[in-house]
Amino acid sequence: MKFGVGQSVKRVEDVRLLTGLGRFTDDVQVAGELYATTLRSPYGHARITAIDTTAAKAVPGVVAVYTHADIVQYGDVPCMVPLSGPLKTPRLLLTGDTVRFVGDGVAFIVAETREAARAGADAVEIDYEELPVVASIEAAIAEGAPKVWPDAASNSIFDWQVGAADKAAEGMAAAAHVTRLRIVQNRVAPTSMEVRAALGQWDEASGFTLHVGSQGVAGMRGIIAGGILKVEPDQLRIVTGDVGGGFGMKSFVYPEYALVLHAARDLGRPVKWTGDRSDAFQTDTHGRAMVSDGALGFDADGLITAMTVETWSDLGAYQSQFGPAIQTMAGGRIMGGVYRIPAIHNLVHGIVTNTTPVDAYRGAGRPESAYIMERLIEAGARDLGIGVDEIRRRNLLRPDELPHDNGIGLNFDIGNFPAVLAKSLEQADWQGFPTRKAEAARKGLRYGRGIAYYVEIAGGGSQDEYADVRVAADGMVEVAVGTQSNGQGHETAYAQVVSERLGIDVESIRIVQGDTERLEVGSGTGGSRSMAWGGAACQLAADDLIVRGKELAGPQLDATDIDYAEGVFRARGTNRTTSFGELAAAHPGALDGRARYKPDAPKPTFPNGCHIAEVEIDPATGKVRVARYGLVDDFGVLVNPMLVLGQIHGGVAQGLGQALLENIVYDDAAQLQTGSFMDYGIPRADDMPDAITFTTLGTPSPTNPLGVKGCGEAGTIGAMPSVMNAIIDALDGTQLEMPATPEKLWRLCRSLEVAQAAE
Repeated sequence: MKFGVGQSVKRVEDVRLLTGLGRFTDDVQVAGELYATTLRSPYGHARITAIDTTAAKAVPGVVAVYTHADIVQYGDVPCMVPLSGPLKTPRLLLTGDTVRFVGDGVAFIVAETREAARAGADAVEIDYEELPVVASIEAAIAEGAPKVWPDAASNSIFDWQVGAADKAAEGMAAAAHVTRLRIVQNRVAPTSMEVRAALGQWDEASGFTLHVGSQGVAGMRGIIAGGILKVEPDQLRIVTGDVGGGFGMKSFVYPEYALVLHAARDLGRPVKWTGDRSDAFQTDTHGRAMVSDGALGFDADGLITAMTVETWSDLGAYQSQFGPAIQTMAGGRIMGGVYRIPAIHNLVHGIVTNTTPVDAYRGAGRPESAYIMERLIEAGARDLGIGVDEIRRRNLLRPDELPHDNGIGLNFDIGNFPAVLAKSLEQADWQGFPTRKAEAARKGLRYGRGIAYYVEIAGGGSQDEYADVRVAADGMVEVAVGTQSNGQGHETAYAQVVSERLGIDVESIRIVQGDTERLEVGSGTGGSRSMAWGGAACQLAADDLIVRGKELAGPQLDATDIDYAEGVFRARGTNRTTSFGELAAAHPGALDGRARYKPDAPKPTFPNGCHIAEVEIDPATGKVRVARYGLVDDFGVLVNPMLVLGQIHGGVAQGLGQALLENIVYDDAAQLQTGSFMDYGIPRADDMPDAITFTTLGTPSPTNPLGVKGCGEAGTIGAMPSVMNAIIDALDGTQLEMPATPEKLWRLCRSLEVAQAAE
């Protein structure tokens, strides 16, 4: 089959995107559109005592200025998984009496031009009464700390735990050695290439239309229509075109999405809001932001006896849409990875601070858990004098031990983790490391290596997915999917799945997405779920199309027994045939199929793998170079190996960025200090290794028809701990936290030199 499953097909969407024909939200132009901007709080915590919009409304070109008093009829932006019990942390579309972080929206200004809207925002007069702030976890949990939410008992608004605390304590007590670390995971910004934007329209007959960059339109429609606007879902059409990066952040509803719809109905004209990079740093949900005390117990042979983790997770000022779930249900159950650990106890405290809300960021809890585990096991190996490879070899689950209940809510079904480790060590030329280290030393450089063995839960929160297929009179097969590409290459991968099922070329298949008028259901993209769920739905829809085609072909071919192959229906035992295009032309609108993929017992997949990094550090400057990087992964079946490699490269870049460069910083007054790319470092090409060596040892997943496991987040999950472990190794085991910036490393290198000179 030309371009079926398993082949490295070039992305069909790239011609459009690389020639400037992509259509992102801000590219959508409609006649008579107005432009909006949000006036944001300059304070981390303050009471609004007065707002005067008179001068703003008088600015030439300004059409309307909205404050909270104008939109009290609407619901707030909801948290879908609040863990704070009766305590609520409602995020209003526009703040009423209290702002809780720098960037909280206070007024929404609509004008004939963007410039006029900004001038109008400058003219709004607001009186603030500053309130005490807590800008960090440490400040928020300090005794007597001012509270972000007055009705809360403290800034620690929930405790979540999983595992057996008593058994973990017994395992620690019985351990011959316990390794303990305090591990800080720095707050990061998603920094998608395309900033957020929204265009709202209103029509008396059909209702609202929202053009917005998203990771799935169906779920967003339910929240905005029913939860905020208080209208029926069929009164809101949501359209998502091309999306320039999501990383979890574009899954969520933001106030501007409802505000442009309100303004469009109120003013009778389309209203567009396009954020800038300052908006993005201030208001796009941040990621990670947590502090953990982790402990790993070992017996005399280096076998793990127990693991305990206590985490303080920064939620920001509000419980975001899925924020409370990230370090709990999403990542908390995979703590400990695929190691043989008799007892695990994981306790998470949800902490509110006067900062931007925190939610899912590429990996959503799984990178954080893997980072804790891999930092601990590597430190434990040094404590015990066991090789970092050997300690993993002793503790990884073997194939004969699967399926394995990890004791905290997951059952690992299939895999060969020791084989993946062995292949990764071979690929990395593990035995040749001393030679490379010695060569670096001759150049005056420090040299280290680090391992990370990760596992993630992919698609674990999914329940169902949909695909709808139609055939046009020219024979083009159009497949509508309920997921949403943010750059992953769905248009290509889904077409390969359908191509193999129908026996037709990829060029004859068109994938459409992101329009509730075309497909009103679907669970969107997130958690590396799309191919396991959306791909399976595409398979079923293709099968349904064949069945429907046979039903239509029977009367046309005057036969009861119809065979199908490669786009052609044939009356069995004859030469009478008809094609997809001929059937579609003869039966307009009738040749279609819709499928809902819903397993009886939905289960996640468990992509896993081993990353090995080698780094060199220049003590004179603190500059890090990732000298070698390789990974071996088990992603199950690969639909398109080239797309998988692209996902790996991007994921490694984001993990490396957090390890070496990225860090959102607030000062003690809760003022954002890293609000632009002048202050916030992201990885560039010269920060990446010259090559990333990738091999797959796939064991097909038994949980979905394609046997896939998901790969979108894997690169990030393995990169953070492997790079940091390599840096720590280069520093002779000196522990440090992300980001490992040149200044931080220069100071550590100087300290080590002084200590060595004193010996």
